Amino acid sequence: MEKPKYSLDFEKPIHDLEEQLANLRKSSAESDIDVESEIQGIIEKLEVTKKRVHSALTPWQKVQLARHPARPYALDYIAANFDDFQELHGDRSYRDDRAIVGGPAFFDGSPVMIIGQQKGRSTKENLARNFGCPNPEGYRKALRLMKMAVKFNMPIVCLIDTPGAYPGIGAEERHVAEAIAVNIREMSAMPVPIVAIVIGEGGSGGALGIAVADKVLVMQNAYYSVISPEGCAAILWKDRVHAPRAAEALKITAERLIELKVADEIIEEPLGGAHVDPGAAALNLREALKRNLDPLKKLSEQQLLDGRYAKFRTMGDFEEKVIQSQAAAS
Repeated sequence: MEKPKYSLDFEKPIHDLEEQLANLRKSSAESDIDVESEIQGIIEKLEVTKKRVHSALTPWQKVQLARHPARPYALDYIAANFDDFQELHGDRSYRDDRAIVGGPAFFDGSPVMIIGQQKGRSTKENLARNFGCPNPEGYRKALRLMKMAVKFNMPIVCLIDTPGAYPGIGAEERHVAEAIAVNIREMSAMPVPIVAIVIGEGGSGGALGIAVADKVLVMQNAYYSVISPEGCAAILWKDRVHAPRAAEALKITAERLIELKVADEIIEEPLGGAHVDPGAAALNLREALKRNLDPLKKLSEQQLLDGRYAKFRTMGDFEEKVIQSQAAAS
């Protein structure tokens, strides 16, 4: 994948320095003037600026990184980390939903069932993949593949990257909420290891429909939320302009997800985001997946189910204790 240009407002200082560096190198090559010291100075300043900008990102800025159009998508990670992936299509009831891809593959020499939410790069592909917003048949396809994984005793790996399930009339007519609810119920009782990884956007029930897992990992600049910041702002403040404020209130960043026990581990991204070095991001994801999947494969079915139940029962425990302590104090 070609390294993209920076396109986010808060990255403008980085983009300006990169342009200066490129122009200086071009001038040096054309005129044979030795400007190595100036080049080295800009390189050092560029590294300092990158660290300064990306070490103090706001939740809203991380949301923007999670949505970066050049960020690696599910199929990119599948190609980099899984062997012999065979994509399977259709829910056997209505049609194939290209917003969800899935099929068997090999990870580290062992078979797994990989399921991911997939966005498009071009306008044409985004229309074909519904901008990564699955319809009910997408969730039913995912469930079909999960049941196949259970039949053949294969671990399940889910790559989450969606702004949310598609809210259109057709999706509602075909019962998208019911499809997500069934997936949540069925995944909670599946006797095989399940690892879910939030690689970009993790929006609402659209993400949760394939995210009931023994381990939930989240990329450093990804987010996972009950609603998008824009949707939250439109409801609470009647104006989407308050999306940055909503992003802060929703506690959707990787660090906050760990604190709230919604996620289990943060997968580090290259400085600047996964889109800056997709190969390094894919390697980090591979290592994190192996680190979390291997211990799960050694557990019995009952241990898996008990651990999964306990994991989701623990979520919100901290907030509940705070409310209880406040009530006792009053």
